[in-house]
Amino acid sequence: MRLTFLHDPRGGESLTLIRRADGAEFTLFSYSRKHRVPHDLAHAVTERELRMPDGIFGCIAAGAVFDSMEQTAGKKRHDAKVRSARILKAPNSIGMSEALSSVFHLAVEKDQPTPYAEVREMWGVTRADPCPYADVDLDRTTETLRELSHRWQASSDPLDFPWPESLQAEASQHGPKIRVRTGRRDR
Repeated sequence: MRLTFLHDPRGGESLTLIRRADGAEFTLFSYSRKHRVPHDLAHAVTERELRMPDGIFGCIAAGAVFDSMEQTAGKKRHDAKVRSARILKAPNSIGMSEALSSVFHLAVEKDQPTPYAEVREMWGVTRADPCPYADVDLDRTTETLRELSHRWQASSDPLDFPWPESLQAEASQHGPKIRVRTGRRDR
């Protein structure tokens, strides 16, 4: 999947063009908050750098479609709505992605250092297990977002953002198991 962040000509924050591996292309309309750093860019950086395969963009890569997305090219899958619903109903990290990306977003927006304590606190609000991210992961996420934010602000050119093929929600595990009747026993 490939993401391209564009400055919204309507005066909003940004638009994200999404080109999925299956050939479908979408425009993701940002919820404009007039930040220097686009909210969706903060999500993409957080999910990619922290290797979250089932955050917002990993779910999109697997076939999820959100209400804020519009398909602009490519063939629509016959089961697009069902597949999307299955992916989004499955356990995923969308909530955690929202929480963590907001922490990184705020730190970069306010030119603050890596938010180590805030990330670990946010993790602990929703999870009982220890935060799995080392300081080096948090530094990399903050610095990547900071660097891309500077590029975004310095130019009106589109910002290309490659998405790793490995970061994709598991679509196959989200549906009901299908049983095949063979006459002898169910498999």
